[in-house]
Amino acid sequence: MLDLEHFKSFTDEVHRDLVYMLLYFQGEPFLNKQFLEMVTYASDKGIYTATSTNAHYLDDANAEATVRSGLSRLIISIDGTTQDTYSSYRVGGNLEKVIKGTENILAWRKKLNSKTPAVFFQFLVVKPNEHQIPDILALGKKMGVDKVLLKTAQIYDYTNGSDLIPENTFYSRYRQKDDGQWEIKNKLPNQCWKLWQGLEVTWDGKVLPCCFDKDAEFIMGELGKDKLPQIWNNKAYYSFRKQILAGRDKIEMCRNCTEGLKVWANA
Repeated sequence: MLDLEHFKSFTDEVHRDLVYMLLYFQGEPFLNKQFLEMVTYASDKGIYTATSTNAHYLDDANAEATVRSGLSRLIISIDGTTQDTYSSYRVGGNLEKVIKGTENILAWRKKLNSKTPAVFFQFLVVKPNEHQIPDILALGKKMGVDKVLLKTAQIYDYTNGSDLIPENTFYSRYRQKDDGQWEIKNKLPNQCWKLWQGLEVTWDGKVLPCCFDKDAEFIMGELGKDKLPQIWNNKAYYSFRKQILAGRDKIEMCRNCTEGLKVWANA
């Protein structure tokens, strides 16, 4: 896991040019015992900080520490309003812990008279849970979260369909063609704002072009070996950006990307 000293070093290097830090990528951030110290360090430098969690680790003590950390936004993944539905996607997850963790955060935010973090429920709409959309909206309102976000799901190997694609394709990134196969709704324009706006950093310092590079296939550089401005303007980045502008559909991860596609169904 990323350690605090490396995080501080990276943050010191970039904070003057950084306004928004997403503190999550392919994992549960609260598993890192130093996570909230990192949030505090970034927040104290005036950086807007956001994270996404399954809320299983938001006991009373962690909830208090989270509110005190200065975290700007907390996204809580809750993909079902009953245990059976929730665990059909979040395998091994416990809905009661999600609810309790949310209650703890909201209670401490009120107790400390804090405006942050903004607390969002994120409901990833898939076929097993789409019937519970009215229920999650009602639950969010009852509990007092700031917003319930309905998000479409990324499906792998979607060409022949999937048990996860919702019946109501308004909540899907994919559509069925006349031949019965499926395609992404996105027209895949040769553009990508992320390549000129931000980047992804793995736990061990690898710099990636975006969060869709889940297996770190396109490594642009490594923090600790090179300074970020040099990485941002190096040959690897130049070449990758050029590929996107010339033929985005030639890059595997970009063919299932949401650039140019509506992701939030109720935003």
